[in-house]
Amino acid sequence: MRAFLDSLYRLSGALAAVGMIFTLVMVAAGVFTRPFNIYLPGTDDYAGYAMAACGFLALAYTFKHGEHIRVSLVIERLGPGMRRVAEWFAHGAGVVVASMLAWYAVRLAWQSHEFEEISQGIDATPLWIPQLSMAIGSVILLIAVVDDFIQVSLGREPQRLAKASAEEMAHME
Repeated sequence: MRAFLDSLYRLSGALAAVGMIFTLVMVAAGVFTRPFNIYLPGTDDYAGYAMAACGFLALAYTFKHGEHIRVSLVIERLGPGMRRVAEWFAHGAGVVVASMLAWYAVRLAWQSHEFEEISQGIDATPLWIPQLSMAIGSVILLIAVVDDFIQVSLGREPQRLAKASAEEMAHME
């Protein structure tokens, strides 16, 4: 199960990276074609959709790398017993917030599909399509937060994704 979850978080991060590249391509296409009086309809809208996808799809990946902002000034000064209670409470609150985010993101995409909402731009994109990345990213974040909550509840340190070593990075290049 651990391998599956870690793969899910990495896939989410990879999809966020693809969204970032797509954002760059859309913005660059709009910028480079303007001097030639060529208008590519929808590039601004698609760049915005891709940017939103980046943000939501990267949530779980960055969370599992411990890169989200966390105020540990108080928790580090607590004794072991109180620290465990504070960690459990913080992760429990995280589960509640991530649950609400996931619920409303999925609901928004579903309702946009049901009501056949389309974007106001010239591209007239069905809004559920870009909202789907928000819903998927939110659900994966919820899975990651619940994963950590379970680990903390069992008295373990939450699992973090291993960062690639310098040797692995050199091999990827």
